[in-house]
Amino acid sequence: MSELKLPSIAFIGSGKMAQAMCKGFLASGIVQPSQVTMSDPHGNQYPVLEPLSVRLTRSNITATQQSTIVFIAVKPHIVRPVLQEIYDYVTTEHIIVSIAGGITIETLEKDLPSGTRVISAMPNTPCLVQCGATVYTLGTCASKDDGQLLATLLASLGLVEEIPERLMAAVVGVCGSGPAYMYMAAEALADGGVKMGLPRDMSQRLAAQMMMGAAKMVLEAGEHPGKLKDNVCSPGGTTICAVAALERLGFRSALIHAVEASANRSLEIGEREKRRTEEERSADVQKKRKIVDN
Repeated sequence: MSELKLPSIAFIGSGKMAQAMCKGFLASGIVQPSQVTMSDPHGNQYPVLEPLSVRLTRSNITATQQSTIVFIAVKPHIVRPVLQEIYDYVTTEHIIVSIAGGITIETLEKDLPSGTRVISAMPNTPCLVQCGATVYTLGTCASKDDGQLLATLLASLGLVEEIPERLMAAVVGVCGSGPAYMYMAAEALADGGVKMGLPRDMSQRLAAQMMMGAAKMVLEAGEHPGKLKDNVCSPGGTTICAVAALERLGFRSALIHAVEASANRSLEIGEREKRRTEEERSADVQKKRKIVDN
C-alpha cells in the first residue's frame, strides 16, 4: 500500500496492543516511522520499540504536542491521570482515540477540554498481521470526517466498523477477547492431532491454517456459518460424529458464555471507572473549596 497523507499519530502507552497497532500501521505502509510517536514514561519498552525507528519519548505531553491523532493505549485505571496530564496541551486540532476497554465517551469527555474530538475504539491483537477487527464510536464533538479519517487508518489493520457505544461491551466479548478463545482452540486441535499421531509442529500448522481458511469462508462465501458447517457434514460421516461430540460437551454454549463473561466484565470495569472518576472529581472540588475558604 502506498503512503497516504495522514496526520502524525501518537501512542500514549506502549504495551502489547499499542505495539501491535503500530507494527501493523508500519507494515501496511499507510504511515512512515517518522509520523509515529510512542510514549513510554519508564522506558521499559524501548528495546522493543527502537527497531521500529519511530519517535520515542518518555513524555506524554511531548507525544501529544507532536501528533494530531493521539491513541490513549493504557490500562483503564490510568486513563484519567493521563488525560489530566495532557489536558492543557490538547487543542482543537487533536483527535483523542481511547482504546481502553470499558471507558465510556462520557467519562473521556469530562476529563478533556470542552469541544475535544473524542473517539472510542476497540482493536484486537491480530492488527499486528493486518487481520484485526476494530470497531469505533464517535464522541459528541467528533465529526463524520474524523470517523472516516480514523477508519482509513484502521482499515490498514483489517476489518473496521462504526457501532453505537452501547454495543462496545459485546464487541469486547467477541473480538477483543476472542483471539484468546481461538488460540485455545488452535492449541487443543493441535493436541488432538498429536494424540492421533501427527508431529506437533505439523499439527499446529494444519490447525492454524484450517482456522484461517474457515474464517475466510465465513467472510467471503456469503453463507451462514451453520450452512457452511452442514456442507462439511456428510451423512454418517466423520464430521457429523465430531460435531455431535462437541454438542454433547457444550462447545457452542461454552463460547457463548465466554463472550457473555467478557462483555459483562467490560461493563463492570466501565461502571467501576465511572464511579472512581466521579469520586475523584468530587474530591477535587472539595479541595478547591477548602483552598478558597482558607
